[in-house]
Amino acid sequence: MKAIMYNYSKWIKYENEEIIVPRLEEMIKKSGFTIIKKVEHYFEEQGYTGLWLLAESHFAIHTFPEEDKIYIEISSCVKEYFDRFVKELDKF
Repeated sequence: MKAIMYNYSKWIKYENEEIIVPRLEEMIKKSGFTIIKKVEHYFEEQGYTGLWLLAESHFAIHTFPEEDKIYIEISSCVKEYFDRFVKELDKF
């Protein structure tokens, strides 16, 4: 087996964490990824950071409500799941 990692990042327009996080988590699952653990942090003033540890690598989200944007990044060693996720993410 050859060690290959696929990585993708994107800035999207800000949506409230309560709306965007469940949508993204559903996309992760529908793409075929296996979620091992999820860690979240809500910042006191505003903002959110979430990290999903996947059996196939990881997914991260960082919100910047003061700038009306969200940064999303996914890394994976499984091209099939990665491609499915990126295709859906590009619709944002």
